[in-house]
Amino acid sequence: MFWLYGGITFLFICHGAALLPPCDSKIYCTGELLRQIQMAKLFDDNKAFVDMKLTAAPDIVLGAFSNLTQRFRYGTVPPSDLRVFVNTYFVNSGKEFEQWSPPDWHDKPKLLSKISDPKLRSWAEELHSLWKSLGRKISIDVRDNPQMYSMIYCPYPGIVPGGRFTEFYYWDSYWVLNGLILSEMMETARGMIQNFLHMVDRYGFVPNGGRIYYERRSQPPFLPLMVESYYEATEDVDFLKKALPLLENEYNFWMKNRSIVVEVNSVKHVMNRYYVQVGQPRPESYTHDAELAEGLPAEAQEKLWTELKAAAESGWDFSSRWYINNLGQNSGSFRDTRTSSIVPVELNALICRNERVLATFHRILGDEERALKYDNAVSFRLKAIESVLWDAKKGAWFDYNLLSRTRNSAFYTTNLSPLWARCYSQPEMGQQALQYLRGSGGLDYPNGVPTSLSQSGQQWDMPNAWPPLQHMLIEGLSELDSVDAKDLAFDLAQQWIQTNWLAYVKYDAMFEKYDVSGDNKPGGGGEYEVQLGFGWTNGVALQLLDQYGNKLSSAGSVLGSGLQIGLIYTIANVIFYHAPF
Repeated sequence: MFWLYGGITFLFICHGAALLPPCDSKIYCTGELLRQIQMAKLFDDNKAFVDMKLTAAPDIVLGAFSNLTQRFRYGTVPPSDLRVFVNTYFVNSGKEFEQWSPPDWHDKPKLLSKISDPKLRSWAEELHSLWKSLGRKISIDVRDNPQMYSMIYCPYPGIVPGGRFTEFYYWDSYWVLNGLILSEMMETARGMIQNFLHMVDRYGFVPNGGRIYYERRSQPPFLPLMVESYYEATEDVDFLKKALPLLENEYNFWMKNRSIVVEVNSVKHVMNRYYVQVGQPRPESYTHDAELAEGLPAEAQEKLWTELKAAAESGWDFSSRWYINNLGQNSGSFRDTRTSSIVPVELNALICRNERVLATFHRILGDEERALKYDNAVSFRLKAIESVLWDAKKGAWFDYNLLSRTRNSAFYTTNLSPLWARCYSQPEMGQQALQYLRGSGGLDYPNGVPTSLSQSGQQWDMPNAWPPLQHMLIEGLSELDSVDAKDLAFDLAQQWIQTNWLAYVKYDAMFEKYDVSGDNKPGGGGEYEVQLGFGWTNGVALQLLDQYGNKLSSAGSVLGSGLQIGLIYTIANVIFYHAPF
C-alpha cells in the first residue's frame, strides 16, 4: 500500500508480509548445530556460545558437526560430546577486540566544576573514568575474516554497555554519547556516530546490537538525536552534511517497514510500531524462546518468536506491556506477547522528534523545500498521536491496541514521553500530563519511577527503574512552562542520583537498572542477571549532574516538594486516573 505522508511517498508493509530470513550463518543464527548446542545448555547464558570465535572455517565446522551427528541415533549428540566439539572448534569471546583506551580522555572535564557537593563531584570523576574500562576497538581480523566471528565489524572504537554486552547496542548509545560529550571526548563520540552511519549504509538501519544475529531487528531510532547532540556541541556543518542522507535512509526504513495505518473516527493515520518478521528462537536466548513455545502448533511458535524479537527491538525485553490475550485484552502471560499489535507511545514520540530534527538539519544546510516536507510530517504525526494515543479524560498518552482498537490504560513511564519529545500541540496537555503523573502511583517509590506497576517478573516491569526512562521523564517535565513541573523534575533527579550514588558506595558498581522499592539495590528479573558497567547509567548520571549539579546533594532528601504532592494524591485516593472510561 502506498501512502503520501508529509509530502513523502512510502510503501507501507503491514500484516501478512512474508517472514524475512534470519542472518545467513548456519552456526550463529540458525540451523541444527545452534539448536543442539543451545538446547544442551552447555552455558549458563546462551549468549556465551554465539559470541565465541571459530577456530576453523564455517564449512569445516559444519562438516565436522554433520559427521558427529551421524555417530548417534536420530542425530542427537550427547552434551558431553557437544562440549568436546565446542572446545575444539570455538574459543571464548574477547578475541575480537584489540587493546584500546580512548585517546581523548582527560581527567578534568569542565563538568566536574559544576558539581557543588564534593562527594558527588568525586563520584562523577569515577564515572568519567569508567569510559576507559568500557572502551572497545574491534580487531582488524574481524574485518578481514568476518566468517570466523559473530561480531559485526565497526571501523571506529567506541563505548559498550558493559557486562555481557560487549558489543554496541543502539539506543543505549544515545545516553552514552551524551555522557561522552560532557566528558569532552568528542573523537570517541564522533566515531560511535560514524559506526552507526556505517550500519545504515550497510543495512539500511542500525541493528539492535553489534552481532550478526541482530541483523534483522533494530532498536528505537535515536541516531538523529545523536547527530543533533554532536552538532550542538561542535557546529560541524560538514559532518552534518555527510550524515543527513543516511539519517533519511534510516527514517525511510522505519516508515516503509515499521509502519501501519490506524483508522480512528473515519480518519486514517500513519503510525509506527515494532515489527520483526523473522521466525525461529533468538540465537542469544535460544533455550529461553524454545522452551516458552513448547507445545504450541508450529505456526504459533513462529508467530511467538517474531513477537519476542519485536519486543527486543523495542528495547523493552520483556514486559507485560506487550501482552495481549486471546480476547484482545492487554493482559495474559509471557506467551501472549504480541508486540506488533501495539502502537507504542514512545516510538511515535521519538519519530516525531526525529522528524523535527530532520527539518532543522535541512534548514541549516539551506534546503527549505525538504525542511517543509518534514514540517508536514510533524503535523501529520501530531494529529495521529493526539487522535490515537491521547486520552483527554485521563490526561496522558497510552499505547493503542490494534486488536481491540482501544488504549491500554496501564501506567508506564512512556505514557509521558511526548513531553520529552515536545510532541503535543496544546500547553494544557502538558499540565494535564503532570496531574496524571501525580495520581498515577508512579511517584510512590523511594528509588525512582518504576517502568510499570505490574509485578510480572519481567525486567521491564515493577520493581525496576531504568536510566533512559528516568531521564526522558525528567527532561520532559523540566521543559514544561511550570514551576511545579520543574520542581518535580529536580526532585526526581535528586532521587535518581542518590539511588545511583548510594548503590555505587555499597557495591562499587553502576548497574543497568535499579529496584525502586528501597535499599538502593540493583534491579532484577528477566532472562539474565543484572549487569554491571553500565554505559547508559553513567551517561544519564552525568547529564543530571551537569544539569542540576549546583543543587544536587549526596545527603539527598526523603521527599522534595514535588514528590510530597505526589504522595498527597495517593493518600487522598485520587481514583479518577485509575478508573476505567
